[in-house]
Amino acid sequence: MIDFLREEGITETILKGVGEFRRRYSSQDDVAAGRPRYVYYGKEVWEQAITALLCGENLLLAGSKATGKNVLAENLSALFGRPSYNVSFHINMDASYMIGTDTFKNGQVVFRPGPICQSASEGGFCILDEINMARNEALAVLHSALDFRRIINVPGYDAIRIHEASRFIATMNYGYAGTRELNEALASRFMVIHMPEIREDNLEKLLRREFPDMKDSFSRQFAGLFTDIEKKCRNGELTTKVLDLRGLLDAIRLMHGGLSPHAALDMGITNKTFDEYEQSLVRDIIASRISSKTESASIFL
Repeated sequence: MIDFLREEGITETILKGVGEFRRRYSSQDDVAAGRPRYVYYGKEVWEQAITALLCGENLLLAGSKATGKNVLAENLSALFGRPSYNVSFHINMDASYMIGTDTFKNGQVVFRPGPICQSASEGGFCILDEINMARNEALAVLHSALDFRRIINVPGYDAIRIHEASRFIATMNYGYAGTRELNEALASRFMVIHMPEIREDNLEKLLRREFPDMKDSFSRQFAGLFTDIEKKCRNGELTTKVLDLRGLLDAIRLMHGGLSPHAALDMGITNKTFDEYEQSLVRDIIASRISSKTESASIFL
């Protein structure tokens, strides 16, 4: 990750700070962070996020669909060498799931820690996905965990002091069903980054990294295709159902396996909407970029 960020032009002083953080909090007992599946491209966002975490702040990544919020959160965990724990909020999320609950082990009642407690005790990075879907009971836990005192009270057990290396990275997307505005008390506990849409040149980099044997002409066409769909969504001509970067990557992976480009793009993008008119619009965009006569073998070297 350090070499990747150096290639992206991240300030050397910031990278030096990451190295010092890893040395300060490394130990044989640490659970190593796994290698992320994808990497995030965006120099300015990287520098903002890293600097905030080095200063002991928690992050809120806010943005529309396909801006790489969760990818960046996972990348940050790997960069800092910390174990990662995920909390995906929904309307039925309660405090016991987040903090932990009693369970039986070897005939005794013991405490089974939840992801918030695990992250707090192990110095992990806890990713709070779609935090604006959290209900009041879950918000009460977050207020305590994110407070400057950095203590989590576990009912019936001792309070847990949050490890100095622990950080909380929240993501949120306005407009999803079940979401709501964050209250001021919770928002004040985060440094906030409004995630920009992925630039076409950065998307090309991502495609070349994921598919190193793809011809440059096709990496440009696929990046342009996604940008075209993004513009249509922004203008209200298409719904965001078809704005699916993972779907594009998965479709290219199917092409790599031999499936025809248009069939793969139908599965990865077009069929994400069930409106026939919208499907026809997406197919027109695809046809303007990728010929129906194109074979999958011609896309790769």
